[in-house]
Amino acid sequence: MKDIALYLLKSLALNKEGVVVEMKEEQNNVYLTARVAPEDKGKVIGKDGCIIKAVRTILSASAAKANKKVSLKLED
Repeated sequence: MKDIALYLLKSLALNKEGVVVEMKEEQNNVYLTARVAPEDKGKVIGKDGCIIKAVRTILSASAAKANKKVSLKLED
């Protein structure tokens, strides 16, 4: 999960080194926390949040194959 999130977010960001994803796993739940550079935040969120929603959808599909639930939080 972490690798997929990192790949997707780095492909969207201009400052690739500014992308950090942390993962915490509890039973069947995976909690991902992502941080991006301030100048890339708008690009990652997208208009009306459509880009970050798409990233979450891809992660949910990947998690469903492993019988898990995933949550992605974008921090300031």
